[in-house]
Amino acid sequence: MKKENMNKFYKFLTYLVVFILINLAATTLFFRLDLTKDGLYSISDVSKKVVSTLREPLTIHVFFSKNLPAPYNNLERYLRDLLTEYGIYASRYFNYQFHDVSAKDNLADQKTSAGQELATNYGIYPVQIQNIEKDEVKFQKVYMGMAMIHGDMIEKLPTITSTEGLEYKITTSIKKMNNKISSLLRLENKIQVKLFLSSSLEIVAPYINISGLSELPQKLENIVDELNGKNYGKLDFSKFDPNKNPEAMDAQKKYNLFRLQWESQKDRFGKEIPGGTGVAGLVMEYNQKIIEIPLIQAINVPLFGTQYKQAGLDQVKKTIDEGIENLIDINENIGYLSDHGTIALTRGYGAPTQQQEEPITRFYSLLSKGYSVKQIKLKDEAIPSNINCLIISRPKEEFSDYVLFQIDQFLMKGKTLAIFLDAFNEIRPARQNQQYFSRNQGPFYIPLKTGLEKLLNHYGIKLKNSYIMDEYCYKQRVDQRYGGGEQPIYFAPLIKNRNINHQLDFLKNIERLIMIKISPIELVQKQIKDYQIQAKTLFSSSDKSWEMTGKINLNPYFISPPKSSDQQKSYPLAYLLEGQFPSYFVGKSIPEKPVKEEPEVRTEQDSKEKKGESEKKPDFDLSKLKREKSFLKKGKPAKILLLGSTEILKDNVLDEEGKSANAIFLMNSVDYLNNREDIALMRAKHQRFNLLEETKSGTKTFFKTFNILGLPMLVIITGIIIWIRRKSRKRKIQLMFKK
Repeated sequence: MKKENMNKFYKFLTYLVVFILINLAATTLFFRLDLTKDGLYSISDVSKKVVSTLREPLTIHVFFSKNLPAPYNNLERYLRDLLTEYGIYASRYFNYQFHDVSAKDNLADQKTSAGQELATNYGIYPVQIQNIEKDEVKFQKVYMGMAMIHGDMIEKLPTITSTEGLEYKITTSIKKMNNKISSLLRLENKIQVKLFLSSSLEIVAPYINISGLSELPQKLENIVDELNGKNYGKLDFSKFDPNKNPEAMDAQKKYNLFRLQWESQKDRFGKEIPGGTGVAGLVMEYNQKIIEIPLIQAINVPLFGTQYKQAGLDQVKKTIDEGIENLIDINENIGYLSDHGTIALTRGYGAPTQQQEEPITRFYSLLSKGYSVKQIKLKDEAIPSNINCLIISRPKEEFSDYVLFQIDQFLMKGKTLAIFLDAFNEIRPARQNQQYFSRNQGPFYIPLKTGLEKLLNHYGIKLKNSYIMDEYCYKQRVDQRYGGGEQPIYFAPLIKNRNINHQLDFLKNIERLIMIKISPIELVQKQIKDYQIQAKTLFSSSDKSWEMTGKINLNPYFISPPKSSDQQKSYPLAYLLEGQFPSYFVGKSIPEKPVKEEPEVRTEQDSKEKKGESEKKPDFDLSKLKREKSFLKKGKPAKILLLGSTEILKDNVLDEEGKSANAIFLMNSVDYLNNREDIALMRAKHQRFNLLEETKSGTKTFFKTFNILGLPMLVIITGIIIWIRRKSRKRKIQLMFKK
């Protein structure tokens, strides 16, 4: 018996040692089984690559308050697990630390902890959140942020309120710092930061509520010195007073700086104010690229007139820091066609008029986070060789053959095109109010013809002159004064999950889109077959959609679905073409660049010299020389994305943070065209919710009937079966005892 007890004890001891060893191994060996659909709790391959290629120390400081209420209570744990996984694949240069930001209790007051002081130094401040406790709504200030330090660079996420897109933000920030350090170290010359400030402005400064102009140059110089510390000394600060330096007056004319002019007058105390002019502005310049930073702004306030405001130094510092990134091109270049009547990326100088179209600033902002956007004017210049993707958005002016040749040859080089076209040019009648629709008179829609369509037709794709209406569309709530309810906006189709091509990896996490005033696209099957082009539908409308052709009227009160369902079907709305496209100019004459004719001014001496030259016999007749024009007849593998609407690019459709499905679709498409599909997958990995599949009306009726009648009948039938079985069993028992 004693021997048996000893054997049991040895077994228990052996199991305990094995258990301890397994736990010790688990602390050093990382293993995770992620069973989620898209690997939501595992970092992407691009994240592993970014942290594994670090060449300088990267330290991440995380500041999170303890005992956060729902739904914030799992953020710290998720972030800790995420950084742990980063550390598994990172080199020795990757470090992270979580700081205690709780206040220290004191009899008199609460002293700030060391963690809070460190957070403040990195620009991380507490935010106010709502907490429901014991049936009471309370507000508390908490820390939820992080700062990343790489070399002398600092990137911060001051407020982390969701796990959605967190890996994307961390990885892109690390990649951005890596690129910035490499670009700064490669700079041959310094970035010039020039201050133009007229001393004459001090005369009128007190009268326009501007103070401290005399101290401004020294403060700006201190800011540049501070930024130099983390930018490897690549900034050079200089200051100019145009009133004292005539050369500065000539130099500042090429910049769009704040200029003020005033006449001599007396103030309310009778003091004489001499007239004069003044200039104020900050300019960053590198390799003929210029960024202008306003120091004084004029704001027109109703009833009060023009008011003047001096820019805050913190904002100026932030603008200089961001300007460095734009000047040195730390991101991959992407081209945007900015002439031929395309939509402007930014607002121009001056107040916008009623006829001016709103710029697509949010799209530009989202694009600038990952790319250096180069605006290209094909009327004046060729497409730079360092551009791999060209975006064309709704040109209105006709393309010359020479410009079409530039686009054609760009594609032949294996580059990509992202084309967003409108089938119609919307023209609003004069003196029309700002309402989108008018019951009396609406906009006119004229088909747009620019010449780009003949290029696309040759490649195997074309945009139809119609708009898609769809019963599965956005529904607008109607004011109770007009009867209430919902008004379907048929020209704003909702793209179902089933109508999105999830076979393409960069689209597989996008579950629903909304389009506005979109036209169908069809393939030219002969070209697609002859050129062996791969044509992939990105998304299409529902099978309850139809075309509006001929006279276009988008007043929702005058639109109704067709009476026959035979007139409804699904239409492709966006296509991706991939392959080796043949040039449109094969067998055609190669267009020459138009030469601008300038009036020739001749003097008498010029005429004599020209006459003398004409009398000389040339050594060689240059007119007999023929230059052979070479061009690419068939291109390398390239890509074309065509979408029949530009409404998706506009600010009323996109969100600022780029979290909406439309924004993710746009940026993922651009990334795919630039061979950055891994970034696209990481951006769309986290979804806020999973949409339920839409069921047909017959299926809904079946399940309703089953729940109301089927379940009770099933219970009754089950009861009858059990009753019959009991009766049968009882009968068998009786027969047994009778025997």
